[in-house]
Amino acid sequence: MSSLHLAVIVALAACAGGSGPPPVREPHAPEACRVRLETTKGPIVLELRRAWAPRAVDRFYELVRAGYYDDAAVFRIRAGVFAQFGIAGDPAVARQWRTRSFPDEPRVLSNVRGAVAFAFKDRDGRTTQVFINLRDNSPTFDAEPFVPFARVVEGMEVADALYADYGERAGGGIRAGKQDPVFDGGNAYLRREYPNLDYIQRAIVER
Repeated sequence: MSSLHLAVIVALAACAGGSGPPPVREPHAPEACRVRLETTKGPIVLELRRAWAPRAVDRFYELVRAGYYDDAAVFRIRAGVFAQFGIAGDPAVARQWRTRSFPDEPRVLSNVRGAVAFAFKDRDGRTTQVFINLRDNSPTFDAEPFVPFARVVEGMEVADALYADYGERAGGGIRAGKQDPVFDGGNAYLRREYPNLDYIQRAIVER
């Protein structure tokens, strides 16, 4: 057996039998595209532009294409302030992505009403959770590295109508350190404990 054949076999065995998750692919998104969030309250359409935040757009595009946000709860809402989602309903999938962070980047857009940005806990710590600004939050959010990568172009009234009465109780923010039950129990936990939450039924890239 040649050394080349041996190297190929070793590499294939490592990919098939490794204990860790498969490597993350972050394909470039189109320079501009739209994503349709079909929610239990109706559709919300987002416009994404890589010029605003290329790393964030690429990650969100990858997750949408992978179906990560399908059947995902909008689990954290401060009424009239923001609506947050981005923990997959399947705990196995959510755990795989929980620590797959990507670096910060300069902010181009402000956190005005309708702007969409990734939530984070630590520097260079963005992963999968995003929020829609329900008002102009730029006076406070622009002081931190919350970097909008998209904006709502249709369905802002739907975002306003998402069920908000649970507030922080159904998971809270990443910084609060109270999201483990959501990651561990997934949608089964949320539907049992917080039955009125709204969900993203499907997220679709629209060219």
